[in-house]
Amino acid sequence: MTMEAEAGSRQEFASAAERWLNANVPARWRKHRGALGEDESNRIRNTWDRQLFDAGYAGLSLPKEFGGQGLGVAEEVIFAELAGRAQAPDGLARIGRILTAPTLIAHGTEQQRARYLEKILKGEEIWCQGFSEPDAGSDLAGVKCRATRVDGGYRVSGRKIWTSFAGLADRCLLLAQTDPNAPRYRNLTMFLLNMRQDGVNISPIKQSSGLSHFAEVQFENVFVSDEDVVAREGDGWKVAMTVLANERGGVEAASRYVEIRADLDLLISTIGGLPEYRRQLDAFEAKVELIRWQVSKSVGLEDDPEEYFRAASILKVFWSDLWKEVAELGLATANAGTVDHWRFQYLETRAASIYSGSNEIQRNIISERVLGMPR
Repeated sequence: MTMEAEAGSRQEFASAAERWLNANVPARWRKHRGALGEDESNRIRNTWDRQLFDAGYAGLSLPKEFGGQGLGVAEEVIFAELAGRAQAPDGLARIGRILTAPTLIAHGTEQQRARYLEKILKGEEIWCQGFSEPDAGSDLAGVKCRATRVDGGYRVSGRKIWTSFAGLADRCLLLAQTDPNAPRYRNLTMFLLNMRQDGVNISPIKQSSGLSHFAEVQFENVFVSDEDVVAREGDGWKVAMTVLANERGGVEAASRYVEIRADLDLLISTIGGLPEYRRQLDAFEAKVELIRWQVSKSVGLEDDPEEYFRAASILKVFWSDLWKEVAELGLATANAGTVDHWRFQYLETRAASIYSGSNEIQRNIISERVLGMPR
């Protein structure tokens, strides 16, 4: 396909997606999402996952043979931007679609793909990600949650923390230590663990914003079968790198761009006419557009995994730091009509530099794997 034809195809996709979003985003969500109870909010979000699947907007960049649409990351980014502008819900199947599905395509067995991919794309199974631990922080190689070999599988014991969707999840993409005597990075294994069984204890974590996006999860002798090992025992670090590449990549950054863009537009509408803030707002404007540019750049490199990794690596650090700065100025200049929004955003953005791997760890990754600096 020529560049002109490709651009035309993406424009046609964007136009169709925009029409569909405008016609299908639930009016109640669009008008009252801030006042909805948690149960109603979750019902709308779960229904939204099925709507996306039925309309062909789930798994846009996944190959058709695995139930996706066979498009590219560019279409994922386009749809994320349009969904943000349309104030669409964020479905409960997010982790399954963005993290588990591409990981299973890259490393899973045929049986695992057949068992899980369709349910993920339809939103029939909700997934969480069991990586961070209370004593390991963002040192992913230092996880202590232990999976001990037993007949037919493993028994898992240990704790995970900052686990999004844990209270709703049917399955967990779990990283655990399987051989304490093996070398670092070769002692880990990835599992597809059933969260609906005895021994899984979930404790919600209330954030400063008043919400509980995360939870601490205690696993007490929980069984996971050999059929639910991803790749092979000891390959957990390699599989985890695939997960994190998707978590920190262009699709996630595109959705964050939309949120930061909306917050900056709110700032401009309230204090844009005040000369004392003009220089700061101009700097924010340039940084927000740099995110959009870097997302577009990374999308163009999706066929080269190493270059895609390099281009996407800086995104998470950049957008999370910027969002905090925007929220800080918003709170400092809030009026009666915006103070609730900015108070909430200020507290929410405190977590942005921690989840998906802390910015400190991400800077280490950039220095070592992108810049080639010594450890």
